[in-house]
Amino acid sequence: MPLSTPTERSLSHTRRVTCYGYKRADGLWDIEAHMIDTKTHDLELYEHENGILPAGEALHEMSIRITVDLDLNILDAEAVMDNHPLRICPSIAERYKLLKGLKIAPGFTRKTKELFAGTSGCTHLLELLGPLATTAFQSTHKEREKVMEAETGLTQPPVLNGCHALAEFSPAVKEHWPQYYQPKSDQTGSE
Repeated sequence: MPLSTPTERSLSHTRRVTCYGYKRADGLWDIEAHMIDTKTHDLELYEHENGILPAGEALHEMSIRITVDLDLNILDAEAVMDNHPLRICPSIAERYKLLKGLKIAPGFTRKTKELFAGTSGCTHLLELLGPLATTAFQSTHKEREKVMEAETGLTQPPVLNGCHALAEFSPAVKEHWPQYYQPKSDQTGSE
């Protein structure tokens, strides 16, 4: 279902975020996030050639790549800025190597904000870390599930209770994984 019909309007800004998950020949995974911001109008930029960024040219164009194992441990990290509004911007990219050694797991977002918020990072690169982490999870999901099943014999879906649709009491779980379905009881204790 599409969004409702909007009030008459004109486009001013576009942000495109694209993420990719690649399985490497060595069994590790490269996860990449790329962002491009453009304006539909010329933008005054003090440090841009002639002081003006023409409409349609990238104001921000930035990428992050992490390498993870199947436990979602970050083994390597790299960030680059191809387009940025100020000459100093790329000098923070090297700091994103601090992702190395982190694990994409509960607390990841909090930890990345501690490391890269405010003057310790770039707002735009920090914003890419959420979609990057989700892409890592989505890219490796099936393989991690197979490994878990082979090692433990468990077949419980790792996404169980990960969101509203996959709550143990949801109709989707009842239909697809009935052995894990748990009826939701109301406040009186009945279903």
